[in-house]
Amino acid sequence: MSAAGTHAGAAAAPEDETRRAEAVAEGFRALYGRDPEGVWAAPGRVNLIGEYTDFNDGFVMPLALPHTAVAAVARRDDGVLRVHSADLPSPVTELRVDELTPGCDTSWAAYPAGVVYALRTAGHAVGGADLHLASTVPTGAGLSSSAALEVVTALALNDLYELGLGRAELARLAQRAENEFVGVPCGVMDQMAAACCTEGHALHLDTRDLSLRQVPFAPADDGLALLVVDTRVQHALGDGAYAERRAGCEEGARRLGVSHLRDVPHAELPAALERLSDAGEHVVRYVRHIVTDNHRVGEVIALLDAGDVRAVGPVLTEGHHSLRDDLRVSCAELDLVVESALAAGALGARMTGGGFGGSAVVLTEADAAERTGDAIRAAFAAAGHPEPRIFPALPSAGARRLS
Repeated sequence: MSAAGTHAGAAAAPEDETRRAEAVAEGFRALYGRDPEGVWAAPGRVNLIGEYTDFNDGFVMPLALPHTAVAAVARRDDGVLRVHSADLPSPVTELRVDELTPGCDTSWAAYPAGVVYALRTAGHAVGGADLHLASTVPTGAGLSSSAALEVVTALALNDLYELGLGRAELARLAQRAENEFVGVPCGVMDQMAAACCTEGHALHLDTRDLSLRQVPFAPADDGLALLVVDTRVQHALGDGAYAERRAGCEEGARRLGVSHLRDVPHAELPAALERLSDAGEHVVRYVRHIVTDNHRVGEVIALLDAGDVRAVGPVLTEGHHSLRDDLRVSCAELDLVVESALAAGALGARMTGGGFGGSAVVLTEADAAERTGDAIRAAFAAAGHPEPRIFPALPSAGARRLS
């Protein structure tokens, strides 16, 4: 989905981050023959709970990963945009900012170019720029490698062109880039997570008004581990499946007389589903998932506030069953992660992200994390699947300037 690499390790130490910034800056110099004006980073994210709720004006709870897209950037005064990825064997892509239109570029470069398009369309005085990017956010894994590219570009241009935009507005513009320029009708969660998450917290986000709360979440402090399991099954949200589910949710809201499914109270769900009896079985399923997943976000918040982190596990598993059975966005590999993790004693597990592949999260006792990972790998081997990539999800910082 982007220019991201495939590395996946623990949280980067400050010296590692400094080394990455220097390496990307040096790559910029080699490409463009001048110094960058700065280096910025934006993270991938994993969503703890609340899936497909964001475009329904609902609630989500992502956390930033230590894996980031890093960009060295400098302004140009000739209206030319040049972008390059250190992770792909492709030349510099060169575009004119006044000729940027949806569909004019369909490569990975559409993500940073789309941000320039969104900023300019919104009336912000952004001219040309040179960008050199490198990323450690796994691609196609449901960890928002594309949003990391968009947000790091938006933050860099906001700083360089002194636009004075806040983090939420940058996230909205990055979402617009993906919706209009790239053509993926995503909600705003991924961009808000990349822009606004803080270290040691999960982000409780109301996607209606973008109000947010940083909820302390440090599983290691409770003797727990949150694992990300990348199935290595590539997903593509531009293939129509995402758009079909969004349309079904909108149809359900229209029939229920609400602007978005967020407005359907959980207590009134049975009556709402009865009213949808002639809307088509898929609409009923979609509505049930959205309303119950919004409710699950509230459950997780209450449990974390009460310090009962272990009780979050069953809520995650319940969320997976809803995604599998009602929204039908899981796949055999994701289901196998959940089944094998639970059989190994994990507290809970669910697919995360857009589905049809990508990743799952597993909440487990820290001293059982290695055993759980081994059980998942063994199950994949027995099923003839490629070995999954497994790493801890360490709640990390959002987008920031490195130098």
